[in-house]
Amino acid sequence: MTTAAPQPVQSLLDEHRERNGDQSAIEAVRARVAEAGVEFVYYQVVTVTGRIVGKVAPATELMRNVENGLRAHPGVLADLQTDGAGIMLAGHPERCECVVMPDLDSFAVLPWDRRTGFFFCRMYEPPGAPDGTGGRPMPLDARGAFARSHAAFTARTGLELRSGCEPEATWTVPGMSCEHVPGAPHPMYHVGQMEQLRPVYQKVMSYGQELGLAMIESNCEGPGQLELNWMYDRADRTADRLVLHRLICRQVARELGAKVTFMPKPAEDRLGNGCHHNISLWEGDRNVLLDPEASGLHLSLTGRHALGGILAHSAAAAAVMAPTVNSYKRFVATGQFAPQAINWGMDNKTCAVRLPAAGRLEVKAPDAMANPYLSHAAILASVEDGLKNSIDPGPPRGGTDAAVADRFGTLPLALDEALDLLAADQVLVQGIGPELTDLFLRLKRQEWARFCGAVTDWERAMYDAEGC
Repeated sequence: MTTAAPQPVQSLLDEHRERNGDQSAIEAVRARVAEAGVEFVYYQVVTVTGRIVGKVAPATELMRNVENGLRAHPGVLADLQTDGAGIMLAGHPERCECVVMPDLDSFAVLPWDRRTGFFFCRMYEPPGAPDGTGGRPMPLDARGAFARSHAAFTARTGLELRSGCEPEATWTVPGMSCEHVPGAPHPMYHVGQMEQLRPVYQKVMSYGQELGLAMIESNCEGPGQLELNWMYDRADRTADRLVLHRLICRQVARELGAKVTFMPKPAEDRLGNGCHHNISLWEGDRNVLLDPEASGLHLSLTGRHALGGILAHSAAAAAVMAPTVNSYKRFVATGQFAPQAINWGMDNKTCAVRLPAAGRLEVKAPDAMANPYLSHAAILASVEDGLKNSIDPGPPRGGTDAAVADRFGTLPLALDEALDLLAADQVLVQGIGPELTDLFLRLKRQEWARFCGAVTDWERAMYDAEGC
């Protein structure tokens, strides 16, 4: 009697290639390419620091690249940064390249040059990788990792995380003063400043609309600072749109001869550039943060447990919410809306988490340089822990029991402290992914070490001529 040979197990790379063989999806992309006259296509991934990198190919190679993918060295995922021994953090130079597979539903055309389109892609280990990992997802690919963790969260809980971000950026436009005299009226919401920034916001919003960002209300805040918002959606889509928004801003700056920065604290006397994440949880068409029996500003029991998880892990999550040395200067500055205590409030802008309206929570720690795939992964893991363990967030700020309201402590005030907290928080490590977290920690500890070795203008002013 003969037995049938075992069938090879299909890898996730095989499944992705199979999805990319769907003829209706391929024809939809081909039609858009033909309609827009696309001649070149970017195949792009997102690094651990949130930068878009990739390759470009002629549109004539579309089918080959869609079916087979491209190749790229994973060292780009850590921006080719190296450790103290000079070895690339995201892969030894002798390491094999990864397969870069486009997500067909991410295809879009650049509105500033319609000859150019792009795909977001995911990275996989190549077939036949020597360590037996062939066909598996590349664990250092933050975008792919979050897509998988969100799908797994939905499979376990039946819930979907939706979010909307509030990205801020500071612009320096020729002919416009960004100075603010202390005591003079502040430019926040000032239509006069909006008029000075009109060329900026009109281009950013127009390009955003064409790339699928459903732009909604926006405003100016600090001198030269704009907050340009779009409608909330599933969290993975929001993350894609946030990195696209930054790309749009860079393009508009080039076109206008302006400068844009997402630096969390661009100057001591200015408001920081935040990127608050407004989140909700959905079971089908039902927002589970809403209590059908309640009215007014309220939070359901499920919402309270999700909030409790966010608060319980906020200190450790700060590492990915506020991922730069500069980020913590935003928290140190008091009286400028950025949080310090880990608390929550009913429409209270000073709190780490605000309930601005029934049905959504505003997480205020993220800044404008956060990698949205990591920040959302941290929120997702925190929420699930809160739901699983029924974590009580306690009373809102202003409640009667101050001791209970303060039990979550404060946010860290320096990057090195935040990194240590993240490394010790196994809920977040597992939620983000152990290998991805390890890369992030090594990359950011290198950044902290370089900062500690740098001599700053502040040190010169304090210790140079008048130091003793």
